[in-house]
Amino acid sequence: MVDFLSLRINIDSGHVETGIDETVDTIPYLPQSVYEGQKRKVYFETYGCQMNVSDTEIVWAILKKNGFERTMVIQESNVVLVMTCAIREGAEKKIWKRLEFLKFLKKKKGKKNPMKIGILGCMAERLKTKIIDQEKMVDIVCGPDAYRDLPRLLSLSNKGRAAVNVMLSSDETYADILPIRMDSESKSAFVSIMRGCDNMCTYCIVPFTRGRERSRPVESILEEIRLLSDQGVKEVTLLGQNVNSYRDLTQWDSLGGYELETVAGFSTVYKPKKGGRRFTDLLDKVSLIDPEMRIRFTSPHPKDFPDAVLQLINERPNICKQIHLPAQSGNNEVLERMRRGYTRESYLNLVSHIQKVVPGVYLSSDFIAGFCGETEEAHKDTVSLIREVKYHFNYIYPYSMRQKTRAYHRLTDDVPVDVKVRRHTELMETFREIALKLNTEQIGQIQLVLVQGPSKRSPLDLAGRNDGNTKVIFPQTEIPDLFSTSQHTREIKPGDYVAVQVTGCSSQVLKANPLYHTTVKDFHSFAGESQLQFVS
Repeated sequence: MVDFLSLRINIDSGHVETGIDETVDTIPYLPQSVYEGQKRKVYFETYGCQMNVSDTEIVWAILKKNGFERTMVIQESNVVLVMTCAIREGAEKKIWKRLEFLKFLKKKKGKKNPMKIGILGCMAERLKTKIIDQEKMVDIVCGPDAYRDLPRLLSLSNKGRAAVNVMLSSDETYADILPIRMDSESKSAFVSIMRGCDNMCTYCIVPFTRGRERSRPVESILEEIRLLSDQGVKEVTLLGQNVNSYRDLTQWDSLGGYELETVAGFSTVYKPKKGGRRFTDLLDKVSLIDPEMRIRFTSPHPKDFPDAVLQLINERPNICKQIHLPAQSGNNEVLERMRRGYTRESYLNLVSHIQKVVPGVYLSSDFIAGFCGETEEAHKDTVSLIREVKYHFNYIYPYSMRQKTRAYHRLTDDVPVDVKVRRHTELMETFREIALKLNTEQIGQIQLVLVQGPSKRSPLDLAGRNDGNTKVIFPQTEIPDLFSTSQHTREIKPGDYVAVQVTGCSSQVLKANPLYHTTVKDFHSFAGESQLQFVS
């Protein structure tokens, strides 16, 4: 019997691949034990975005259920799975370099103690069988929508076959799989709420590696977050490639005729979407599960910030007043070539509106240096946008042409590498100059910090994050509780909420003195009554 997956891959590539499984081994009457892990040890490596961290946790849940065990020591592993990123060329180069070491390790272990290498995620989806063609010692290639098939793929690899499944799905959300956290001690967690993207920006490969948008049911998300709350998690980040376009269509009563609201001045390449429970509905329900659990979300698109979302952020103390607002460029001609669906002016109008509805909001953004056709004047427009908006944090990268994207087929990557590097440096320097000023203005403020753990630079200090997701470093010491009338103090531990007073800063980090233990509710209540300068 011909495997449809392998057949499709061969048609796409234009030739017959050798060494790729072309038969269906999953026969309905075969016992599940055929695909069981039999306590084989799996070692995970994760590269790229937060969604890849979430996907790794899904993969681990699938494999653990099928009898695999996890190891933290790569030399002990029977299987090494690498969750990959394809968003930029540099990300893929890092994976190719890592594969050289994995091939060496596999060869060293030999046939008596065989090790299988699996490439998962976006790079697997982008390159498909080319990975096996180039790296003969790779055993498994599995795309983002095929993780349920990993036990079968691993079974096939035991027979000496290279196994591939890179089929994209129109409905896969892994809603019925409860992820197993890779760091069970952390007080922060990622929760995937939707997958894929429909925006089709010309530079972006995500629609081709993760497919079309589809959203996980509300009830599935709420169940996972309730469990995380029971486990003592104090901060959850809702994840999606276009997180605020979330649209749950699973319930019959949610299929109304009203359209998804797009911010004025913004457009899309797709037709208006009707029906479904929206991001505002989800964010509302999530924030009510545990008032002491902070809620963040990423990565959004600027077009999907209706007033209902902004008002909810402003009203709920546990929804962080930090918004990621990817701009990509400050020049209208570049934005049009990127197919972003807005102008510089409409973007700035949205920024102004957000700052009015959510006073004191922390803004962050994404920028690309040296996109196709970007002139020096266009680059200066981006520099001036950073100065005008005054972001607390930015992700800035030189442009990297990706195959399959609209830019690859219709535009020319005509900005020289050295110019991209210079422009990238100038954008970074501008952002850090602004960020330093913003952080300096916070000196003297009293802020609420969620403690993460010891500082990487000093065991005598602790590190946490404020509401704006800025790292805050402060001494490890004992402090009292807010409203406590006794002299009793207690040690600061990960997961604690601590009020600190900012004493110093760099462009990336705040330094502070811890004042007292508190809660989200008590901090905001006391801040509202105090004459001191409190910032959540």
